[in-house]
Amino acid sequence: MGPNLIALAIPAFFLFIGVELLVARRRRVRIYRLSDALADLGCGIGQRAVLVLGGAAVLGIYALVHEHARLFTFVPGSPWPWVLAVLGVELGYYWWHRLSHEVNLLWAVHVVHHQSEDYNLAVALRQAILSPLTVLPFYLPLAVLGVPLLHFVVVESLVTLYQFWIHTELVGRIGPLEAVLNTPSHHRVHHAVNPQYLDRNYAGTFIVWDRLFGSFAPEREPCIYGVSHPLRSFNSAWAQVQPWAALLGDAARAPSLREAVRFLFASPEFRPAWVGPTGALRGQPGTPETKYDVRPGRARAAYVFANFVVLIAATFALVMWGEGVPLAWRIAGVGLVLLTLLTLGGLLELRRWAPALEAARWAALAGAGVVALVLRSLPG
Repeated sequence: MGPNLIALAIPAFFLFIGVELLVARRRRVRIYRLSDALADLGCGIGQRAVLVLGGAAVLGIYALVHEHARLFTFVPGSPWPWVLAVLGVELGYYWWHRLSHEVNLLWAVHVVHHQSEDYNLAVALRQAILSPLTVLPFYLPLAVLGVPLLHFVVVESLVTLYQFWIHTELVGRIGPLEAVLNTPSHHRVHHAVNPQYLDRNYAGTFIVWDRLFGSFAPEREPCIYGVSHPLRSFNSAWAQVQPWAALLGDAARAPSLREAVRFLFASPEFRPAWVGPTGALRGQPGTPETKYDVRPGRARAAYVFANFVVLIAATFALVMWGEGVPLAWRIAGVGLVLLTLLTLGGLLELRRWAPALEAARWAALAGAGVVALVLRSLPG
């Protein structure tokens, strides 16, 4: 299948985040808040950890379709699989991204990426756990056309990697390339909740898709980042769950099953009377632009940060070498990662339940260590 390009790029991600911090400090602008950045990283950690268990299955579906339903078989060395992969991944990504803003079920997944009220390179790493599953159907036509798995994985990874650098406020317009490429300016618009910016600029690498399908908007005024209904939390575990809790809670109020199903597949803008009042929407005229924030104190913030550093290293090891670990230990490792995200988020937000759960996490870690030592000492 080839190398895991996303995993290999993880050290580079943090290098560039460090560079962005230094440039921002030199310009005397504040674009990072610790709690928000940790929440962003936590969402990315959660996705990567879960993919250790399910990523092979997702790619296996693509491989299965390619093996049994492809229409064409290309000779070795043909350039056409690469051409089709580039066009197909770009087009598939555009329509997945657009429909993820236009269909409630898909928005409940994708909204995780938009929850941050800041805009920096860490936001690029804020990803939904279920997004690899929701985007897959938009890429399966490539398998039917005969694009091998390797070609698809390489191109899809490169498109994903390209989008990392466009999540920054420190890069302005880049001249004529703005007409062709998706740039920081274009993507800032996509993350904004200003009324004229909502649901615009869905492209991956090439902004020409938005120009072609009528969803392009240029950056003309300062962006207000986040989502219309703010998450108001820095807990990356809750960030993944809350959109589903809200969506299913709204659907449960439907007067009939038919209306509930209709609501699940409707636009997020569809708000029937039975849903109830929506409240103030971030970015609308007359609503406050104050960002959600917490004050955990220096000692607690330092503790959470130190644990995040360890968690990042552990998750990187799990992603890189997890396939060689027995399934039971992989499941335990992923569960421990998710538990850590939950407890660290709770500690940041001063939740009363967090210290007890953090103690339980350390107990689980100690128990896992003891079990590992015992198993290692057994003969054979």
